Amino acid sequence: MENLTKIVKPIILILSLLLCCYQPGMAGIIKVTASQPSFSIQQALNEAQPSDTVLIGPGQYKVADLQVNKPVSIIGEGLPVLDGQHTYQILSIHADNVKVSGLKLQHTGISSLRDIAAIKIYQGKEIVISDNIIEGAFFGIYLSKASRCLIENNQIIGQQQTDQRSGNGIHAWKSDQIRIIQNRISHHRDGIYFEFVTHSLIYKNLSQNNLRYGLHFMFSNNDLYIDNVFGQNNAGVSVMFSKYVTMIKNTFRDNWGDGCYGLFLKEITHCKIYGNKITGNTTGIAVEGANRMSIELNSFSENGWALKVDASCLMSRVNSNNFTRNSFDIVTNSSAVAGNFDHNYWDKYEGYDLNKDRTGDIAYHPVSLFSMIVANNPTTMVLFRSLMATLLDKIEKIIPEFTPVSLVDNHPLMQALPI
Repeated sequence: MENLTKIVKPIILILSLLLCCYQPGMAGIIKVTASQPSFSIQQALNEAQPSDTVLIGPGQYKVADLQVNKPVSIIGEGLPVLDGQHTYQILSIHADNVKVSGLKLQHTGISSLRDIAAIKIYQGKEIVISDNIIEGAFFGIYLSKASRCLIENNQIIGQQQTDQRSGNGIHAWKSDQIRIIQNRISHHRDGIYFEFVTHSLIYKNLSQNNLRYGLHFMFSNNDLYIDNVFGQNNAGVSVMFSKYVTMIKNTFRDNWGDGCYGLFLKEITHCKIYGNKITGNTTGIAVEGANRMSIELNSFSENGWALKVDASCLMSRVNSNNFTRNSFDIVTNSSAVAGNFDHNYWDKYEGYDLNKDRTGDIAYHPVSLFSMIVANNPTTMVLFRSLMATLLDKIEKIIPEFTPVSLVDNHPLMQALPI
């Protein structure tokens, strides 16, 4: 017993000393004020211990590529301004578990060789960037090989220059489990850009008035987009070379002009597009090289072409959608399209429902002869709504020889769905 007591007593003493030294929740606060320029933000970051908070007071601070190398919180009080002086990157994060909130970051440098950003994350995990304003940055927020990061409630306004002198609002490369939530992005090259990004969520963002795409998405799999608005971008939204992408309840609107579309899909597989509103675009959705794609419960309205389907698309489903007030509902470059196009509502359908089951008694062919002529010869659009265009479509309905026989809705709905 005495031997056991001799062993236990030193252990208890060591544990007591360790408990005295270790006090969880005692992280410190280091404050930086504009009235004391001798103590810089970088000095505060250098002196901070892991889990400390660097609290930045109101005012304007000229900074040059602040380095964050430990898990700290950088919090703004009264929206302090961090100015990159049109020369530098503002904040470089090289650690995990960093939080940046309540700052205004402006005027980064511009470079054709380096992706200079207001906030750049290098291989970081569990990083939160929230409630900031970013103005006049080359890239807004840039994630490189990051994971499990949250980008939330930031306002990101670019420089509105040419594509070469503008970066992307939120740019993610080789990242995983990224959450991009309730941000407002405008006047960048692309609002949101994903490349080799997996298992990520884009939710309730507004991306509009960007120089190229509201969302540009490449080589990225198993991602989910819900309830975003992409509007008035130069080319709309582009999703390419990806699989298992799901887009639910988004709005694609007012992307109008030569070569513009609400959503462009290229070389994708197992893509699901549900409950979206596609309105006021030159082309609502354009699809090339899609396989096992599902387009259901969407509203297509007031587009030039609601849906363009390339001959390379296989085993696709276009079901239970509303097509209203579009110049042309569907156009394709093939006489044979593999897919199912049943149970849609077409406002141009002129059939009847004698048995009152709410579906038309005769099938509907949504591809008009005139739409195919316009697709191959755009200048013929001057004949739109002319007597000649009407006659062409009437003749095609009587003698269907030129439009694809397989692209048919065998059960067209008589009333629009409540989407």
